[in-house]
Amino acid sequence: MTKQKEHLFPASGMPASQLLAWVFIIGAGVLFYLLPNSAIAFIMFLASFLVLYKTPAAPLIKLPVAALWLCVIMPLAGLQNTYYLGVVTQAGIYVALAVGLNIVVGFAGLLDMGYVAFYASGAYIYSIFATTQAANFIHFPWAHFPISGMWFWPFLIFGMLIAALFGILLGFPVLRLRGDYLAIVTLGFGEIIRIVLNNLDKPINITNGPQGLTPIQAPALFGHILNQPLDYYFIVLVAILLIIIVARRLEVSRIGRAWAAMREDELAARSMGVPLVKMKLMAFAIGASFAGAMGVIFAAKQTFVDPSSFTFMESIGILAMIILGGMGNVAGAVVGAVSVVVLQLQILKQLSDYLGQLSAEGILNIPSQIDPAKYERMIFGLILILMCIYRSQGILPAKRRLASWWEQIRTRGTKKETEEGVDAARS
Repeated sequence: MTKQKEHLFPASGMPASQLLAWVFIIGAGVLFYLLPNSAIAFIMFLASFLVLYKTPAAPLIKLPVAALWLCVIMPLAGLQNTYYLGVVTQAGIYVALAVGLNIVVGFAGLLDMGYVAFYASGAYIYSIFATTQAANFIHFPWAHFPISGMWFWPFLIFGMLIAALFGILLGFPVLRLRGDYLAIVTLGFGEIIRIVLNNLDKPINITNGPQGLTPIQAPALFGHILNQPLDYYFIVLVAILLIIIVARRLEVSRIGRAWAAMREDELAARSMGVPLVKMKLMAFAIGASFAGAMGVIFAAKQTFVDPSSFTFMESIGILAMIILGGMGNVAGAVVGAVSVVVLQLQILKQLSDYLGQLSAEGILNIPSQIDPAKYERMIFGLILILMCIYRSQGILPAKRRLASWWEQIRTRGTKKETEEGVDAARS
């Protein structure tokens, strides 16, 4: 009876909810293409990817639609509105960072509060050589700095390797730590890296200290300089695609199962033969390598880096993204990162501009002290509090965690019914 009611459109051969979902997905893409300057159309376009993910359809249908939206609709709209293209590119960088941190926190259950240190290592390893800074301490006749943009591609690998090395160096001292102690040590590691970068301008000037490094060479491919917003969009898009594929393969592999066992109970995992030391170091190294690669892209895109770009709050922001989206789920990390960046760069900014315009026209008298953009961290904090209270598993919970959550509810319900039955028998 229920199935007959769902098929309100018999000519389409699909349930009404699914048909409406496809109408929204296609309509959002077309609307954003026609109105690339509309904030509502932009948000609907981003929301269409979540609807597409949740819609029950074969991957052979979903993937071409997602590819069309990302590779055709977004670039065409971005050519007319580079601001939204920049927002999506920035969101993409944080998507990759969130997926990397999700491997450490969500898959392996290791709380890392200094994740931004790996991001900084990738950014600085490219920036030092892609500017004239390396000439201060490298004095070889055949070495010329800055290096050309063609070196950007090898430095993506170098950035991953350097960050992975830092991840292993961080992993060794914290192998026996858990919970609050692990968080404190990783937090200290992140701050140490930032302080070192800030003070490594003497006695040998390597990082140029708080003044930062600029101008950083843009990537080049076959002699063409890739310094346009659309170029960085596609670079980030390809990087995200590769990172998500690797993360998904790791999640369902033997390594991913070992991480899950270690996350749930280390003693039981050790009893089952899981090499905890190896698995922990692997989690730190792989998660850090993703951050190192994105640090290289970030440095090339910004053409300027300094230690203030890699503060403790950056690590907190990335951690908030995976908490919001859903720990242990790659799709949740993507949704959380996009939601936070769009809220920060688009919704709050647009709301502040709109309220400022109303105040300038004399329609409303809104003091500048209550500008929504100034309360960004407070709004993020309220969102996280509400999520922890009402949806602690995140927007898109991991399937294993969701199954465990439902099992706990059933167990509690059965226990409660048993206790009520005992009480009734006694009375």
